[in-house]
Amino acid sequence: MTDPAPNLTLFDDNPFDAYDYAEFTADFCVKCNICTSACPVAPVTALFPGPKTVGPQAQRFRHPADRGDDSPDKSVDYCSGCGVCSMVCPHGVKIMEMNTRARERLYDGKIPLRNRVLGRAELVGKLGHKFAPLLNFGAKIRPARIIAEKIIGVHRDAPLPAWSFTSFREWFARNKPVAAQPVRGQVAYFHGCSGNYYDTAASRAAVLVLAHNGYDVVLPEQNCCGLPLQSNGEFKAAREYAGRNLDSLADYARRGVPIVGASTSCTLSLKSDYREILQLEHPERDSVSAQVWDISEFLLDLHQRGELRTDLSALPLTGPVVYHAPCQQKLHHIGQPALDLFELIPGMTVERSGAACCGIAGTYGVKAEKYDIAMEVGKPLFDQVRAIGAHQPVICDSETCRWQITHATGAKSVHPVQVLAAAYGLMALS
Repeated sequence: MTDPAPNLTLFDDNPFDAYDYAEFTADFCVKCNICTSACPVAPVTALFPGPKTVGPQAQRFRHPADRGDDSPDKSVDYCSGCGVCSMVCPHGVKIMEMNTRARERLYDGKIPLRNRVLGRAELVGKLGHKFAPLLNFGAKIRPARIIAEKIIGVHRDAPLPAWSFTSFREWFARNKPVAAQPVRGQVAYFHGCSGNYYDTAASRAAVLVLAHNGYDVVLPEQNCCGLPLQSNGEFKAAREYAGRNLDSLADYARRGVPIVGASTSCTLSLKSDYREILQLEHPERDSVSAQVWDISEFLLDLHQRGELRTDLSALPLTGPVVYHAPCQQKLHHIGQPALDLFELIPGMTVERSGAACCGIAGTYGVKAEKYDIAMEVGKPLFDQVRAIGAHQPVICDSETCRWQITHATGAKSVHPVQVLAAAYGLMALS
């Protein structure tokens, strides 16, 4: 579909000068209910009436001239932001995007303490990782989790990430992998908050695989992509984080250096959220977006050009493994490149997840009032994993989804690039 208004932006001083495109697409809705039938949240809770009702239908009462009223329905806060509705809409309605923007207006700057904490994954990681053993132990103490639930509203059973005592950047400074010959050029690696302070194994695997395939990996200055803030209604702070990232990444984009990340939600933010949700006005926004690659997307492109090393060995797996493509990965509209890469590993059998969503949706499923909803949304996936057996690893591109899968099933969950790194013999599959 041709974008009918590619240059329109929303101006605070005079909302009639232009119209935000995501909100504009509400007029494309013909009430076919395809989005509602595909929504993973609406079937499991009466608190969310569905993306059509909360999205394009309610959007007609959210005209930009009416700011300050109560027009955003509070049920919009139960939208998980998974994006399935936008993906399946045959008319190009930006349902998830308009719902996310409606959540900003719902909070109207009055952000609860819980949301402020969850939105600052980078700050929490930076302050906590040097106390990792103590904090990781404390997070398992049941009375402490119950108190935390009552004080700030994080569910006592919610899957929380474990801090890594050594950050990825600290590891990289001491162990930067040397690019194999022939050297193909540079890659700028965007690790994100999780890849630096929590799930550092995915970042280590990514840079090892990139170096093994001839790339000199560099780490740009970067901060949180801003998605946790955006998801929790703090758009102003999210835009500040996004602007700093664009300032830092602009030089790499101008020089044609690929910007690669293993956190599929971070790379999606850089590719599209800065434009479609945050509406960030930055001179380098689109040039950076054009250079961003999800790690599996980048490696498959390398393979299709005949440049990916194929010295991959069989892995010690005892049967099929489940691969779950998370919602954020699907929103890249790149297919599921990890599946093509797995075909290069001898003897590997992969069973695709039949579930639309694991339920966690970033920070959505850790909130006390939404935890049970998230667990119910993810039940089809959890049942599939249990049927195969928790002794087999589950593969997933999103860190929060991996934490959710492990929490619900007990199965180890790994990023696709960790599978490739193990098949290359660069690190153990752990």
